Amino acid sequence: CASELSSGINAEYGGKVLHGDTDIFFAKQVINNACATQAIISVLLNIESTDIGLGDNLTQFREFTSSFDPALKGMSLTNADRLREVHNSFARQNMFEFDSKAAEQDDDVYHFVAFVPFKGRVYELDGLKPGPIDHGPFTDDWLSIVRPLLQARVSRHAATEITFNLMAVVRDKLVELQRQLATAESEALAADIRGRMRMEEEKRAKYRIENIRRKHNYIPLIMEMLKILSEKGMLLPLTMKAKEKLASKVPATKKASS
Repeated sequence: CASELSSGINAEYGGKVLHGDTDIFFAKQVINNACATQAIISVLLNIESTDIGLGDNLTQFREFTSSFDPALKGMSLTNADRLREVHNSFARQNMFEFDSKAAEQDDDVYHFVAFVPFKGRVYELDGLKPGPIDHGPFTDDWLSIVRPLLQARVSRHAATEITFNLMAVVRDKLVELQRQLATAESEALAADIRGRMRMEEEKRAKYRIENIRRKHNYIPLIMEMLKILSEKGMLLPLTMKAKEKLASKVPATKKASS
């Protein structure tokens, strides 16, 4: 974990770790495999714009936990039925449940944190840290503070390392296009905006289908297919053929990379 100096400056990340009561929403992560969901919620619950509606569930949760400390906020996230339901709907389906183990040094461990602008300052919200990390004030462009921080962290790894994922929570493009359409000054501009709106709607239709497929449990179907193949004596030959095909590809891959 990152070391901290007595001044409160985090030696690894260069920001000040805040302790005690703060205006910013910060929750400790108290369960495994929830850092991505918690990072998104940390962004949403710290949005200052009044023209963005969070919906009843998140609004009520923020009001309910406003006086809680970070640990209790983390526990409240865990026990929020609707949030847990949405999070679990995207979980990978497994045929067998395995006991979880502590990560070892050589294991690939992925973790999500959030960067947010809040009351003129940039904060890093990492549920595994003791508090929010204050990276200082900004004027117009808060990303000018975040960009060098991310570049410095990426540069610590090998040049061939690509296991990074950077995502942004942005304004709804369709809502923004509707606003532009309402103030379009010419028919040509309005036609262009309507075309972009159709593209956005088509993209979202594809996303909805992808999410349905992603969340569907295909394991019973797969197990039934394997059972039928085994009963017909086809499973073992197909398995051997697949292994031979994989083995033939490995030397070619090694040769191409050498």
